Amino acid sequence: MKNLSFTIVFFILLVSCNTNSNKNASEYDFIPEEASIIVIINDTESLETNLKNNGFINGLSKSSMYKNASKKLNHLALINTEHPIIISFLNDKNDSLQFTITTKQVPNIFETDSLSNHKIETLQIANTTAKKITFNNQVLYTTFKDSIAIGSSSKKLLEAAITKKTKNETRLKVINTLDNSKSVSVVLNDTNGSLVRSIFNSEVLQFKDFSDYTSFDAVISQDEILFNGITKAADSSKKLINIFKNTIPQVNELAKIAPNNCDGFLSFTFNNFKTFKTNLDTFNKKQDSTTLTPLFDNIIEVGTIYLGENQAVVLNSIDVISTKENLLSEQNIIETYRQVPIHDFSKPEVFNNVFYPLINNSETNYYCTIDQFFIFAKNTEALENIIANYQNKTTLSDREYYTNITNNLSTESSILQVINNNKLKDLIDLNLDVSLNNNFEDYKVSALQFVYDSHYAHLHGAIKKNKIKAEANAVTELLNIKLDADLLNNPQFVTNHRTKQKEIVIQDINNKLYLISNNGNIIWKKQLDGPVLGKIEQIDSYKNGRLQLVFATPNSVYLLDRTGKDVSGYPLKFNDKITQPLSVFDYDKNKNYRLFVTQGPSVLLYNAQGKTVKGFQFKLAKNTINHQPQHIRIGNKDYILIKTDKTLHILNRRGQTRVKVLKDLEFSNKAVFNYNNTFTTTTRDGKIVSIDQKGNVTTKPVDLTKNHHITTTTKTLVSQNENILNIKSKRLELDLGNYSPVKIFYIKDKIYVSVTDLQAQKVLLFDSQAKPIENFPVYGNSAIELDNIDKDDSLKFITKGDTNSILLYEIN
Repeated sequence: MKNLSFTIVFFILLVSCNTNSNKNASEYDFIPEEASIIVIINDTESLETNLKNNGFINGLSKSSMYKNASKKLNHLALINTEHPIIISFLNDKNDSLQFTITTKQVPNIFETDSLSNHKIETLQIANTTAKKITFNNQVLYTTFKDSIAIGSSSKKLLEAAITKKTKNETRLKVINTLDNSKSVSVVLNDTNGSLVRSIFNSEVLQFKDFSDYTSFDAVISQDEILFNGITKAADSSKKLINIFKNTIPQVNELAKIAPNNCDGFLSFTFNNFKTFKTNLDTFNKKQDSTTLTPLFDNIIEVGTIYLGENQAVVLNSIDVISTKENLLSEQNIIETYRQVPIHDFSKPEVFNNVFYPLINNSETNYYCTIDQFFIFAKNTEALENIIANYQNKTTLSDREYYTNITNNLSTESSILQVINNNKLKDLIDLNLDVSLNNNFEDYKVSALQFVYDSHYAHLHGAIKKNKIKAEANAVTELLNIKLDADLLNNPQFVTNHRTKQKEIVIQDINNKLYLISNNGNIIWKKQLDGPVLGKIEQIDSYKNGRLQLVFATPNSVYLLDRTGKDVSGYPLKFNDKITQPLSVFDYDKNKNYRLFVTQGPSVLLYNAQGKTVKGFQFKLAKNTINHQPQHIRIGNKDYILIKTDKTLHILNRRGQTRVKVLKDLEFSNKAVFNYNNTFTTTTRDGKIVSIDQKGNVTTKPVDLTKNHHITTTTKTLVSQNENILNIKSKRLELDLGNYSPVKIFYIKDKIYVSVTDLQAQKVLLFDSQAKPIENFPVYGNSAIELDNIDKDDSLKFITKGDTNSILLYEIN
């Protein structure tokens, strides 16, 4: 019993989430009529153990509000009983928190003999002998009546309890619905100035206007808190819950359209809009019902999706054609996003007018339609976010943690609120009038619902800790970064030498280069004199651990430092066009870099300081070089490869021939790979050619077309021929489409193979056995780059989104 105060304080803080009570009526005879919160503890030992082990409650216990309330209730440590304990809370006229405790009378119920810092005084209250116990500077007034032990923080409150003449029959009926087998139950009396401000993510949805009595049983375990109960309001009380009277709850489907990155949503349903609207007008005290708009004739669910400071309004229609006809005057398309038209909407005030207070302060200037959902929002960015997540199957309904939380709820409900950890914290802060330090990041989403029945509504709620393993292989769109202009090339990752994390580099059609953090912040922009050729490389030109970006445009070689500034001596300017991407070699991994610049058939060699390197004997090929120079090491030997359509030059570091190819071939412009210790590439007519270190040539006809692609690791070869993908010996026939070149990623001893269908805008990802990675394809418009870019273990990849945007995804 010494930790009972911990138990009670928890329920003071958490009543904004649910309620419940005990069936033993005698203890309830002495509850103050003005009591706002009634907590019934049926099993103190079990409850205390669960509270101590519950991470969410531990987060609350660190708040100053919790500590102050715990101090005020330290008398609870004196109570010694196995019977249920009922604690009632209210605010007095001075807005000070007061409480009354009732339980069955047993011998030595108040244990004070072992206390060294207490004082007991005997006094008379309403002709009844009572005691005043002072403990740790807190006062508790106690007495016994009709075999009930009564304690109170106020002498006046104790007097009111023992002189009480009548019973609150309505409250007793609510209490009798509770399950005394549960360790704790709560009753909220919403008719006497509730201590709870709101249970909803809305300032206008105040709890005092919601219902008369709410009660619930709570089940607390290490990783979750579950609530089940009822809420009830008399017809005469004009409470919000009664707007669902004579309606039938429908299936809540808003999670199918709510993005995984939203803050949550509020959904409400009805089977008959006219009945619902009549009830709502009565609640809002409208003399004449607002003229019904045909837009809502076939709507069974309405809701708001919380998107930061904004919100989107969603209508769920059972007759999409009819609803679209009712929007015929709103057909002006202002843009098309991922093949979904976005329209202007000229009546943004309609939702506030019709659905207040369930919808308030919504600004809806635009809308779009996705399946049976009509989504309205303040700006197009909000709609684009919803469209993207819906197409990528990254809505809340696609998340296992959402499924996990809703397993404890009813499929149909009149009201369903789902909020993320940030909104949960805001809700707790609102009710406590404090700001908690804990952000409850382990509690991904929480849910509360009301299912209207005849004359009352069932209540269900859940706060659950997110289990990371439940999110394995989920793919989430983390960022959608828009640039000043359309993208010119594909985004790629580069390393931040300070954090050892990855950042994003990309160029737009105005030749402006961007460096972007993995949080989506643009670090810098730099104007270049032309498009970047191929991939941007990184070198440590000062050999001090600081990395620079090095790359070529058609007329220059750039070397940029961490801040985007040119390193001294750069850029290198060229009169003749650079025709291939810059190649950077570090033969011995000692940061003695060699920069290969290709101009038609010729090769120029520079060091990291931009100085010409002398002694490289290969200067000019007989034909135009069709691929950037490459460096391959096999064993302890270095090979430099320079390829034209007619010849593959295999050179040593000095530019001398190291291997002479013993057969004439017509080479493609594809790269050369080290595959099984051979130089492997393709011919123009689609054969795979392998050249050993003695120059012997082996060709393998595989019926590749001119637009084929290959890539390899040292042991794995992947070829791509239009819609046919071969991974090792496995053959995949993809949908017909226009595919980006296949890419291999070797990360943490695992191989990933990726292609993007540019026509269907789908990114595909496979493992080395040609099996699709779970939750793919996802939306994308270019080849991807896949890597571990930050401190967590989840892989991330980037791709083009729309013409001016980059998408960053996470594979959990």
